[in-house]
Parts: sequence; structure tokens; C-alpha cells
Amino acid sequence: MNWKIAIIGGIVAYVAMFVVGFGTGYFIHSPEAGVLAEAYRATASFWRPELNAVPPDMAALLPMWITNGLIGAVIVGGIYSVVRSSLTGAAWQRGLKFGVIVALFALVNLLGYWGVFNLPGKIWQWWFIEGTILNLVGGVVLGVVAQKLAPAGS
Repeated sequence: MNWKIAIIGGIVAYVAMFVVGFGTGYFIHSPEAGVLAEAYRATASFWRPELNAVPPDMAALLPMWITNGLIGAVIVGGIYSVVRSSLTGAAWQRGLKFGVIVALFALVNLLGYWGVFNLPGKIWQWWFIEGTILNLVGGVVLGVVAQKLAPAGS
């Protein structure tokens, strides 16, 4: 495993996903305008009290969300550093392919949890759509940054 790719590449990819997540987050999750606003209100007992506050207290959850995101980003960056040699194409293409792989693993997890938690299908579907968008963006950024940190052949 290449620690530079794991740490630096993972964090840079996370920052890109975080920035894009502002747009997807508003469109999908906003209590006023999000496509899931009604579904979230109908399932209020599932969500943390901070998210049920009016207005939602996102700042209270950001430390946990950012910490968990950074840990996950370093893990994903480490995995990419190990498997990128099995992916073909330019750096951004290898990253995009990796993003698709990560999105598919996320789908497998969502399908498993869908069978456990009684949440509307609309929630699971939009979580997958958003996750796919974010993983594709993160994958491309990770591929490009990894190439700059530790060049690999195409």
C-alpha cells in the first residue's frame, strides 16, 4: 500500500466529494426543497435528534461526519493504491472505474440494509444515486492525485 496515496489522495478525493455534496445534499436532503424532505419527515423516528430539530442542527453532527468521512477516505485511498495497477486507461479513467466499483459495493450494502430497515424505497434509491455521483467524482480525483503522487503506467 502506498501511504501517500492513501492519506493525501484519500483526503483530496474526500474534499472534492464534500464540495459536490453541498449541491447534491441541498437537492436531495434539504428539509425545505430536497426530494427526500417528505420521506424524512414521515420517518422522523429513524433520524438523530439533531436532524429533527427546527432548523436541523447540522453543525452538531459535522465533527462526527467529517471524522468518519476522513477515516473512510484514507481506507478507500489505501485500497485504490493497491488495486489501481489492475485498472487500465489514463489516471482519471482508472479512478472513474474505481469509483464505479466503490459505488457497486455501496449498492450491495444498501440492498442489505434495505431488507433490515423499514424506510421507503425512495430514500434508498436517492441515497444510491447520490453515493454514485460522489463516488465517481471522488474516484476521478483520487486517480488523478494518485498519478501525481506516485506515477503508474497507463
